[in-house]
Amino acid sequence: MNALLWKPIAAVLLLVLGMASVASGTGWFLALRERDSALAELRTERGQRAACGAALDQQNSAMVELAGQKAAADLRGQAARQLAAAEGKRFDQALAQVRDARATTCAEAMPAVNMILESIR
Repeated sequence: MNALLWKPIAAVLLLVLGMASVASGTGWFLALRERDSALAELRTERGQRAACGAALDQQNSAMVELAGQKAAADLRGQAARQLAAAEGKRFDQALAQVRDARATTCAEAMPAVNMILESIR
């Protein structure tokens, strides 16, 4: 009787071993496929991160350049305000000199006008 049982038991064990091999092979195949998919997603994300990093670097360099231009413009504005204040003082002094001048004709007014123009030149 022992002689007759080993063949079916071996066939069942062989069938179980085959099913286990197929199952583990399928598991390995699925794991490799998921790994490849994750690596592809990782490459895509790294590319997008590199693009974002490059855009941020470009934006930061533009901000530094704009800050330099703003500082230069502020200096020019301050110089212009100082020049305008000096010109205003000279104009005020010229007007103070001719404040009491009275003229009824163009010929009488021209010396005062010339003095104003000369003092603000």
